Amino acid sequence: MDWDLASYFPAFDGPEMRRFKAGLRDDLDTLLTEAAATAALNPDNQDAWEGVVLSFEDAVTRLRHLGSYVSCITSADANNEDFAAEEGALSLLDAQMSKILVELQRGLKSPADEVFETFTSRPALRDACYRITRIREQSRYTMSTEGEHLASDLGVDGIEAWGRLYDRISGKLTFEMTYPDGRREQVPMSQRRALMEHPDRRVRRAAFEGGNAAWASIETVPAAALNAIGGTRLTLYRHRGMDHYLDKALFQAAISRETLDAMFEAVFAEIDVARSILACKARLMGGDTVGWYDLSAPLTVENQDEPSWDDARALVHRAFAAGYPALADYTVEAYEKNWIDWSPRPGKRPGAFCTGSPLTKESRVYMTYNDSMGDVLTLAHELGHAFHGHLMREARTLNRAYPMTLAESASTFGEMLLMRGLLEEPGVSAGTRAYLLNLEASDGATYLLDIPVRFEFEKAFHEERADGEVGVSRLKELMVETQRRVLGDVLDPEGGDPYFWASKLHFYITDTTFYNFPYTFGYLLSRGFFAQYEKEGPDFLPKYEQYLKRTGSDTAENVVRQSTGLELSDPGFWSNAIRGLEGVLDQLKASVAESRAALN
Repeated sequence: MDWDLASYFPAFDGPEMRRFKAGLRDDLDTLLTEAAATAALNPDNQDAWEGVVLSFEDAVTRLRHLGSYVSCITSADANNEDFAAEEGALSLLDAQMSKILVELQRGLKSPADEVFETFTSRPALRDACYRITRIREQSRYTMSTEGEHLASDLGVDGIEAWGRLYDRISGKLTFEMTYPDGRREQVPMSQRRALMEHPDRRVRRAAFEGGNAAWASIETVPAAALNAIGGTRLTLYRHRGMDHYLDKALFQAAISRETLDAMFEAVFAEIDVARSILACKARLMGGDTVGWYDLSAPLTVENQDEPSWDDARALVHRAFAAGYPALADYTVEAYEKNWIDWSPRPGKRPGAFCTGSPLTKESRVYMTYNDSMGDVLTLAHELGHAFHGHLMREARTLNRAYPMTLAESASTFGEMLLMRGLLEEPGVSAGTRAYLLNLEASDGATYLLDIPVRFEFEKAFHEERADGEVGVSRLKELMVETQRRVLGDVLDPEGGDPYFWASKLHFYITDTTFYNFPYTFGYLLSRGFFAQYEKEGPDFLPKYEQYLKRTGSDTAENVVRQSTGLELSDPGFWSNAIRGLEGVLDQLKASVAESRAALN
């Protein structure tokens, strides 16, 4: 591994880690017993419930510390059986924590509003009022205490086990890559994304087809996992009295249905903006349509170097330093303290993420760097997440749990700072500008077409899953149908990806449902922020930092409104953010023309 994890534990399964786990396990057991023995909140037992809440917060802090560490080691080495066993053991602690949360919900569900308000006004709890109120809101959609405890226990060997199974097979899966020169090699699935961003379309298509052949060889496993995860959720929703499968996603996202509908109303009203990006990309490749494997295709630029890892670090730092010095300073700290696992190697799980510990107040970035500009953007994206955690390092644990909708704005803001910095590098050629603008435009197409495909597919899957299991052939059919409906005629008739439901790990994340629309939400929100930043300059950054610090303390709508004055339930906000991409496309076309003229 490239990163230094010593601040978590000096060694895996060493004495410090064993003592930490034993203490946490004992404290969870004690807390569950105390909470279960405490009557529902009333004027006479507020001291007892305050103690439960504060002990719960302390336990969450330690469990997140352990969970962050386990996610680091299992992602970096999916072949290590001891790490995999630790992931299973962690799920038992998660189940115990879920039972404590059930007791909190029981205790906070029935008290009169004035009793609850008096409780949350206590000095030790006042600044966590929003988070405690969310526990009370969530309690309205729960089964009996016994039913919720049973669901927690069954989850360890049920829905969570299916998610762990997917993680393990995706981390170990390889595919045969056939290069244009006839060379063949077995490639880890974690490196497929970089190959599908290769400038040679033959390489992209070979990675696409080889990867799908590998998924096809085990298709029944991800299909079973997807059906089990979806079916379990729908069953629990029914027993908990939830009216719609999106209700939990909206609650987790901390937004209203009105806001979600406003965003997608704008996305589909302005969908030709994104489709025109793909149409331009198709023309630059010499055709009229694109395949799914072309969505992230770069432009071919004469004498374009592939950035090394050291190049990537320098490019990101320079861009951040030019636009946001505080972010650049943090980036240096992340580099110097080895907080990033980046090297490509067998056994790494696919994907990228940022994780952090509320105990050490540090973050870690996981990615697989394959010498592409897309990976440079990923580095900036994940460092944006890490900086968000850095700004919230002094917040209490209950207020550090911000929703994905707001989390993804910090990461995308980092990408946009990088892009502006790269475009303003001294001596940048028209060809390089075109290359970079294509990346920015392609990102727009991803967030406005690819992500909506995932959202629309998952909606359709939940609707069909309510009537029974959805077979492999129908999953493939449903995915391609959705891709054609969203992308329209710009998608090649033979260019859909029938196995995208299998290869996209986001569908198999068990603790967050609909792990998709928050990306579009955060992308467009950050574009709105960036437009304000370009108008106001450095004066906007204190507002932005205030926004980031508040992301765990209120609804998304309130946080944005109170820190920046923007209104998220207005479709016009989202439409304006989308239409800003028209300028990017115009610049791309102009740079391509200038580059070609220079070559002639």
